Amino acid sequence: MTIASDYRFRGVSQSDRDMAVQGGISVAHDSGFYVGAWGSNLAGWGTFGGANMELDLIAGYKAALSDQATLDVGLTWYMYPGGAAKTDFAEPYVKLSGTTGPATLTAGVAYAPKQQALGRWYRTGTDAAAGIYTDAGAKDDNLYLWGDAAVAIMGTPFMAKAHVGHSWGQDGLGPNATAVAPTGRYWDWSLGADTTWRNVTLNVSYVDTDISDREAAYLRPSFSEGQDGSGNIAGGRVVVSLTAAF
Repeated sequence: MTIASDYRFRGVSQSDRDMAVQGGISVAHDSGFYVGAWGSNLAGWGTFGGANMELDLIAGYKAALSDQATLDVGLTWYMYPGGAAKTDFAEPYVKLSGTTGPATLTAGVAYAPKQQALGRWYRTGTDAAAGIYTDAGAKDDNLYLWGDAAVAIMGTPFMAKAHVGHSWGQDGLGPNATAVAPTGRYWDWSLGADTTWRNVTLNVSYVDTDISDREAAYLRPSFSEGQDGSGNIAGGRVVVSLTAAF
C-alpha cells in the first residue's frame, strides 16, 4: 500500500498533481511465473469517460540467468473501470536486472502493439476537451525504453535511485483523451532516494520530462480534474511516497 503526493506515469501526472492512494498484490510460484494486480486513483481525467481509477493486471515469468542477473518477461493490461472499454490496452514488457557491488541496474523495453486506446482520435486539445472526435477509430502503437539504477549509500540507511525513459507513441490524445505518449516522443527521468524501516519505505524523488509548456498546455484540459486546465502536469516536481509492504 502506498500514499504518494502525486501519481506520475512515465513522468506525466495522472492525478492532476494531487495525492494518490495505491495498492497492489502479487503471487509468485517457485517456477518463476507470477500474477498480480495494482490500482491507483486518478484525477477524473477530463473526457476520460468518467473513470477515476486505474487498475493494472499483470502476468509474467522471471528467470535467474546467474547469481547476479534476472530476466523478467510479462504483460500488463491497463484498465480504467468506469471509463469506456476502448481506453483499456495491453503492453508486453521485458526487463533485465543485474547487481554489481552495492548497485542494482535494470534495463527494460515495453511495446504496446496497435490498439484503439493508443490512436490519435483528436487533432487538438480543444477538440479533446469538447469530446469531438476528428479521427475516431484510429490505432497506434507505443514503445517505451527505460533504465533504472539503485545504489546503496555506504554507511547510511539510504538507497539512491535514478531512472530515465523514452517514449515513442501516438503523438496526440486517444479515445476519452487518454495517451501513453501524448506528445509523440519525449524523455522522462527521476532522481531520488529512499529509506526503509521494518516494512515501511519512504521515498523522495524529483521527477521531470522534456515536454514543453506549450505541449503540456495541450494536455491540461483532458488530464486535469474538472477540465480546469490548471498547472503543468508534465513539469518537474518533488514527489514523496510512503509504502508499506506485507
